[in-house]
Amino acid sequence: MSLTKLKIMGIVLALGAVATLSAQAADKARIRGVVESLSGDTLMVKSREGKDVTIRLKPGWAVNGIVNASVTDIKPGDFVGIASVPTDTGINGALEVLIFPAAMKGTGEGDYGWDLKPKSSMTNATVASAVTSVNGPTLSLTYKGGEKKISIPPGTPVVTLGNATKDDIKPGAGVIINGTTNGDNTIESDRVLVGINGVIPPM
Repeated sequence: MSLTKLKIMGIVLALGAVATLSAQAADKARIRGVVESLSGDTLMVKSREGKDVTIRLKPGWAVNGIVNASVTDIKPGDFVGIASVPTDTGINGALEVLIFPAAMKGTGEGDYGWDLKPKSSMTNATVASAVTSVNGPTLSLTYKGGEKKISIPPGTPVVTLGNATKDDIKPGAGVIINGTTNGDNTIESDRVLVGINGVIPPM
């Protein structure tokens, strides 16, 4: 198996964990924040809630990058992950959009609750069509067992996956980490998703 395929499999597993974490047991954790330091396999993060979090990285841990994309990059047939909230129009409004690489189509497919904001949900689905207006495009999404329309207001963060190394995990870099809590108030994880060139992972 090629190195590229192995990397893709690793990202699939990481984002599959992102997609299903809310349905798991209470010992699972999702940390969003910025890097304070990385020393060996110990990562210190300031969470979005302002807490100092210690992450113990498992042997062989990996890193993947989150890079900026554009709403104009989204086209019918693409597989996307969109966090959104209800609006007065009856159509959910996007909080962020992740465009998956083609090799990851189907990752975490479905529509379920999400913890980005109150009442937010995550929809991982295929773009069936897009209608553009002055308020941004509205996407028609299809997934196994359902469909949903989501509007993308101007300024909504749109990202995709890119290459990264451990050198990108530096103070101030934005990260999102899924792991398991321990009794000593630390979290164990085997993968770090890090923003590249100042990107804050918006998921």
